[in-house]
Amino acid sequence: MFESIMNLITFRSLREKLLRKRLLDSLESGTAEGFLTLLLNLMSLVLLLDKDYRQNTKDFQGKYLFKSRDNSIVVSTQFKNGNMTIAQKAINDPNIAVIFKDSKALMNFLLSPKPDILNSMLKQDITLDGNLNYLYKFAYMATHLRLMATNALT
Repeated sequence: MFESIMNLITFRSLREKLLRKRLLDSLESGTAEGFLTLLLNLMSLVLLLDKDYRQNTKDFQGKYLFKSRDNSIVVSTQFKNGNMTIAQKAINDPNIAVIFKDSKALMNFLLSPKPDILNSMLKQDITLDGNLNYLYKFAYMATHLRLMATNALT
């Protein structure tokens, strides 16, 4: 009950709809700049709103660093105590660091219906440093979020 009232007062549903629309617009335009940050912000908001989606982070703690080889894209996120924080800078001691060859490799990886991490590594589109299980967890959550967004707006 309290959560519903807070969602209403803080316009979380409206913000979620706006972020979903931005995500779909970004998907259609194919631009990588800001896409990852937008995806992470939407993920954070949906974690607050959706109990089922929140189950993905129950008792989960992890640090992620996403960046391009030329450092034009640097985004980190941390899951801790059911919360998610996002930063536009590198984070210390990430559980997994994902380094993308370029923005196209980032878009291909995030938009793939079934991200093929091994193939991306073989093609040298991504380089990984850390525990691969964290990347699989993130890929699952991102795909789940994308399916939620496309089903809600179509």
